[in-house]
Amino acid sequence: MRIIYFSPGYSTHDHRFLKAISDGRHEAFFVQLEGNARRIEDRPVPEGVIQVIWKGGRKPFQWRNLLSLTLDFRRLTHEIKPDLVHAGPIQTCALIAALAGARPLLAMSWGFDLMDDVHKGWMWEFATKYTLKRSTFFTSDSNVTKDKAVAYGMNPEKTIVFPWGVDLDHFRTKNAEDRMAKEGFVLFCNRAWEPRYGVDVLARAFVKVARQREDVRLLLLSGGSQAANIRRILQSGGVEEYVTFGGQISQTDLPRWYHMADLYISPSHVDGSSVSLMEALACGLPCLVSDIPANKEWVFENKNGWLFRDGDADHLAEKILAVMNQREELPEIGRASRGEAERRADWKKNAAALMEVYRSLA
Repeated sequence: MRIIYFSPGYSTHDHRFLKAISDGRHEAFFVQLEGNARRIEDRPVPEGVIQVIWKGGRKPFQWRNLLSLTLDFRRLTHEIKPDLVHAGPIQTCALIAALAGARPLLAMSWGFDLMDDVHKGWMWEFATKYTLKRSTFFTSDSNVTKDKAVAYGMNPEKTIVFPWGVDLDHFRTKNAEDRMAKEGFVLFCNRAWEPRYGVDVLARAFVKVARQREDVRLLLLSGGSQAANIRRILQSGGVEEYVTFGGQISQTDLPRWYHMADLYISPSHVDGSSVSLMEALACGLPCLVSDIPANKEWVFENKNGWLFRDGDADHLAEKILAVMNQREELPEIGRASRGEAERRADWKKNAAALMEVYRSLA
């Protein structure tokens, strides 16, 4: 089967999907909308994948270029003659594919497109409705995004939900007793420092916790546009010396960072099924996450973690302190986390569901 996979750039998620397509013995044509401007994956494109050169892929997407991109994408489909076009997010890649008349079209939500971008204005809402009504099939990683798609016109009988999942052999548990034996209590967050992910909320909560507990530490990975604000919160709170800033970490090294922690925290305001949350679960970490709908599909209070009120730094601080005071119970919570990952977040099983969708559409 000849498949065009159309994505903004090249991320860990793209690597995973492209490898699944290639491993499924399909011919994969990789089209990037923004190219290096959105490249965050350090591994090469999977072997056998054909990277397509076209008018896009050189700079960030702008609405004024929509017509020229659409016409050139139409040219690509005429030349490649794909059996299927797999495209997302909804208002950019999938929109261009829909405007170009690509059929069959598998539109894939990236979570933020239906939970956040659709509310940016009438053009984004119109693009969402236009694309979904012209998509052959729709896939997303959470029920909350599927429900959004249906509300904007997607046929509910032409949808499938499966978490993007993780490699359970790569993200494995560490001996829980080793975590308890080390000094201090380590919090971990690797969400991007962008407004939708709420890392500033965690920074404010950490200031409150560190003023009460001298043994608490924070591992912060990633970076982003809120870097100056987040560092200012930590500096003014007098707790920056208790924070380790790890920057961008490769997938190869990432499990080691999860294993340093006692508690994973995701303060995101908007999300689908977060892959970093699934990685934490797979590594056997108890998880403390904002109470947004997508997180509540994965984290269950006092079973494999806890929820705090979205955006409420005081409540997050209270929850962190409560978890620190029940450290002896964390190994059992961690085992429940790993069990949840094994049941629902196994990428090998979830990729098979995607391949079945491909076969049905072709």
